Amino acid sequence: MRKHRADLLLWALPIFLMVMGLVVIYAIGPMRVNYENAAMGGDLAVSHYFRHQLISVVAALVAFVAAYKIPYKVTRRLAKWMMLGGLILCIALSILAAMESPLAVCQKGACRWLSLGNSVTFQPAEVLKIGLILYLAQLIAERKRAGKLERASDFWIPFVTVSTLTLGLVVLNQADMGTGVVLVAIILTMLWMSGIKQAYFWLVVATVLALGVISIMAAPHRMERLLTFSGAGDVNDTYHIENALMAIGSGGWFGVGIGNSVQATGYLPESINDSVFAVMGETFGFLGLSLIVGCFALLLARLMRLAVLTKDDEQKLVVMGVWAWVAAQVIINIAAMTGLLPLTGITLPLLSYGGTSMVFVATALGLCLQLSCYTSRERS
Repeated sequence: MRKHRADLLLWALPIFLMVMGLVVIYAIGPMRVNYENAAMGGDLAVSHYFRHQLISVVAALVAFVAAYKIPYKVTRRLAKWMMLGGLILCIALSILAAMESPLAVCQKGACRWLSLGNSVTFQPAEVLKIGLILYLAQLIAERKRAGKLERASDFWIPFVTVSTLTLGLVVLNQADMGTGVVLVAIILTMLWMSGIKQAYFWLVVATVLALGVISIMAAPHRMERLLTFSGAGDVNDTYHIENALMAIGSGGWFGVGIGNSVQATGYLPESINDSVFAVMGETFGFLGLSLIVGCFALLLARLMRLAVLTKDDEQKLVVMGVWAWVAAQVIINIAAMTGLLPLTGITLPLLSYGGTSMVFVATALGLCLQLSCYTSRERS
């Protein structure tokens, strides 16, 4: 199909969200540093988090542009290698954690990061997300073209094997239920878009739900979160969500202003990571949060529109996989911060502090931006 201009909103929205995240880290980073230095006896510079986030944003922008510029036919050749690389990195992380190596970074009993030195960490699960999307899109599209989509040996065996191995490494080995839910959203969305018989799809959904219940019941900390959410747990465990709601509520309509956050001074856990939405509510108020939610809604709407206008089955599946990835993380994070879902420890895409997530989300969106140049209509 003849190339035309890219979707301008798919250019603007990711960049705007990254800049907003940088502004927030600039505002609350010094308060976080002061708290950590006082509580842990550290000597971090006040600009520590802002400098790290600035580097992350620059790296994400480079990845965004690179994914836009590199032809999709080149990217698709790397699908199996990215999938394999993600699996190998996750297995390596599990081995290093078992050996208690300093290369495996563990927090609160979960080992999810590889140390790259100089306080720089890398989360292998992010590689798995984009690798899984590219691999499944290629697998589904090829089997569909060959008329072998529902054959066990041609489709179901590789599909189930890769999906199970991916979820097992993330949910069981890394104890990362939040990322596991995002991966499930990606897998089920792409399976639904494949066009398989609904009976098979709902059988997969039922199996996933059953395994999810078992994994929650088998892990005491997950049961505690669920009980806390239902109101039947220890009242002391509600500290995080209570302070998140307090932050959002104290922001009112217009917020307390940049640099005036109280919760970021140490009251709200993970204020620059998982809880950044609550801090933004305190800082920018209801109107500011409405703008952020509106940007995410518009971004997801443009991705959905892109999937509708994309004629190639494989590319359509890639776009829907990215849509499911972003949608799941946004919904889960915001719902957790507003008390609608149990806390899961998942970041808000492009806004939360951290480089790995931002770089790979930007890469996925850059790829979608490239695909927007080859839709069936040139103008919206």
